[in-house]
Amino acid sequence: MNIKALFAPSDMTEGSPAKKIILFAVPMLIGNVAQQLYNTVDSIVVGKYVGDNALAAVGSASPIFNLLLVLFVGISTGAGIMVSQYFGAKERENLSKSIGNSITLTLISTVIIMIVSYFAVDPILHLLGTPDSIIGWCHDYLMILMMGVGGMAFYNILGGVLRGLGDSTSALVYLLIATVINIVLDLYFVAVVGMGVAGVALATVIAQSISAVMCLFKLLRLKEIFDLGVKELKPVKRYTMEVINLGLPSGLTQAIFSMAMIMVQSLTNSFGEMVIAANVIIMRVDGFAMMPNFSFGTALTTYAGQNVGARRFDRVEEGARVGTYIAVGVSATITVIILLFGNILMYAFTDTAELVDLSMRMMRILAVGYIAMAVTQCLSGVMRGAGDTVSPMWISIFTTVIVRVPLAYALAYLTRTPQMPTGNYRALFISLLTSWVLGAVITFIAYRRRKWKHRAMVYNGAGK
Repeated sequence: MNIKALFAPSDMTEGSPAKKIILFAVPMLIGNVAQQLYNTVDSIVVGKYVGDNALAAVGSASPIFNLLLVLFVGISTGAGIMVSQYFGAKERENLSKSIGNSITLTLISTVIIMIVSYFAVDPILHLLGTPDSIIGWCHDYLMILMMGVGGMAFYNILGGVLRGLGDSTSALVYLLIATVINIVLDLYFVAVVGMGVAGVALATVIAQSISAVMCLFKLLRLKEIFDLGVKELKPVKRYTMEVINLGLPSGLTQAIFSMAMIMVQSLTNSFGEMVIAANVIIMRVDGFAMMPNFSFGTALTTYAGQNVGARRFDRVEEGARVGTYIAVGVSATITVIILLFGNILMYAFTDTAELVDLSMRMMRILAVGYIAMAVTQCLSGVMRGAGDTVSPMWISIFTTVIVRVPLAYALAYLTRTPQMPTGNYRALFISLLTSWVLGAVITFIAYRRRKWKHRAMVYNGAGK
C-alpha cells in the first residue's frame, strides 16, 4: 500500500465504493476513538484523583459546553459539504473560496462564542439547579474550555475540510498527537499540580490548539488543489450564505439537541450525585459504542458529496447501501463487546462497585439502540452530503424534542414512589432508546423518498 497516498486527498468518485468508504472510515473511527479519549481521560483522571463529585461536575458541564458550540457545528457541516461537492466537481476557484470563507466564519464565531459564554455560564448552571457541591467545579471547567475554544473550533473546521477532500488520515494523526499531549497534561495538571477539574479543561484547550495548528499547516501545503490567501479569506456573500444554508440546519439541530439534553440533565440532577456520576460513565462508554456510527456517517457524507458533485448518483446509492451494512455489522459487534466487558471499562472511572453496577444496568437498556443509530447516521450522512441537511434536522428535532424529552419526564413522573420521589432513573434511558429506534425508521423512509437528489449545489447549477 502506498503510505504517502493515505495522507493525500482522495477522489471517491472512482473505484470500489466499499473500499473507498472503508479506507476513509477506518481512520475516522480511530480518530473518533481518540476524540472520545479526550472526555474519557478527563473523567478517569478527575474520578480517580479528585472524586466522584468531580466526575459528576464534568458530566453536568458537558451538555452546556455542547450548546455553546453550535455555531461551529453549523460551519463545520456546511464547509465539509461544500468542499466535498466542489472537489468532486473539480472546481478549484469555488473550492478555494469556500475553504477561505469557512475559516473566516470560524474566527468570527470564536469571538462571539467567547463573549456569550463569559456571561451565560453562571446563569445556565443556576437555572439547571446544579448541586452546590459541584457548581464551582462546573464553572471552572466551562470557563476555561470556552475561553480557549478557538483551538477546538479550528481543529474541527480544518479537520472537516481535510475530510471533505477525502483525507481522513492526516486529521487522525494530528488528533492522536493531541490526544497523547492531552493525557500527559491531564495527569500533570491534576495529579502533580493539583489543579482539579480546571486542570483537565486546560489540558484539553492546549492539546486541541496544537492539533488545529497542524491541520492548518497541512492545508497550506495543498497548493496543487486549492488556493488559500488573503483573497480567499475575504468574506464573499455567496460562499458565506452557502455555508450558512448548508450548516444552519445542522447547527440548529445541535442547538435544539443540546437544549434538550440540558433539560434532561436537569431531570438527571434531580436523581442525585450517584445517578449523575453513573450517567457520566455511561455517556463515556456510549461515546465508544457510537464511534462506528459517526465514522461511517461522516465517511458517507464525504463520499456522497464528492459523487453528487461528479453527478454519479448511481454510486451514491450503492455506497449508501454498502456503507450502512458495514456500519450495522461493526456496531453490533462493538455493542456485544461492551455488554460483555463494559464493567471492566467502567472500573477505570471509579472504584465504587455500586456505581459500576448502576451504570451497567443503564447500559443494558441502551444496547440495541446502537444498531438503530448505525442506520440513522449512515443514511443521514448521505442526505447531508447531497446537500439535504433539512431532513435530518427535522427528524432529530422530532425524535429528541417531541419524543425523548417529554417521554423521559412522563416516565419519571409515572414511576414516583415514596422511596423514589423523583421517579425511576431508568426513565432517562428508556426514553433515549425509544427516540433512537424511531429515528432509524423515519430516516430510512426519508432516504427512500430521494428528495436529497435535488438538493445538491452542483446539481442545481450553483457551481457553474
